[in-house]
Amino acid sequence: MNIIVPVKQVPDLVEELEINSDGTDLERDMIKYKMNEWDESALEEALQLKEMHGGTVTVLTVASGDVEVDETLYTCVAKGADRVVKIVGNFEEHYDSHTAARALAEAIRGMSYDLILTGVQAADDLDGQVGVLLATYLGIPHISVVSGIEAEPVSRTATVHQEYAGGIMATFEVDLPVVLGVQAARAIPRYAPVSRVRQAMKSAHIEEIEATTPVGAGISVRRMFKPESTEHAEMIEGDAGEIVNRVMEILRERGLWRA
Repeated sequence: MNIIVPVKQVPDLVEELEINSDGTDLERDMIKYKMNEWDESALEEALQLKEMHGGTVTVLTVASGDVEVDETLYTCVAKGADRVVKIVGNFEEHYDSHTAARALAEAIRGMSYDLILTGVQAADDLDGQVGVLLATYLGIPHISVVSGIEAEPVSRTATVHQEYAGGIMATFEVDLPVVLGVQAARAIPRYAPVSRVRQAMKSAHIEEIEATTPVGAGISVRRMFKPESTEHAEMIEGDAGEIVNRVMEILRERGLWRA
């Protein structure tokens, strides 16, 4: 079973994020990047399926601007990926989902695959559209918000569990090949020791594919704002009687209770 996993570098939300002087984007010179967490789950699910059925795992990423993607690809090799590919071209540093999907589709058309596993969404846009668009460009089925995959390589089918609001689960049977947007893998994404990543840097080869048709979504950001702090919580102290009296006073002040 040959599985392809597109991955993306996103800003590390642990870091302090600043808006640039134009107010149209983040100050990306100050950003530390990491692999999108849902893509990590997609990679883990791909590795689990490879261990069950054999085959290969190929990781693709779109290289944009000055964002360093090589270490992420070497980390994927250290975790168990067989092949890593960097898609290069005239991409802006913060490319949109349409651009990513078109570039990925162009690269994937020349590959042999049974499954394409994407993260259900990326932390920097949360639109969840790359998998949908990629499937459209490739002309194959797509299912998103997936939290369980049972593949049947012989019958060329997969049973997929999709999660709905309220914890409701649906089960689909779909023919391969298919694009699946992974919400959660069957196991916590494995850790790659630094020593293994360094070994991958010495032994693994990162392939490059030139993308010739980058496109945009026709949407631009006019202004970004930081959330503004307005009121703060009031901590009520005292004994039970004092707390009750204060709560009643607040309710009266807001017109929610009348004596």
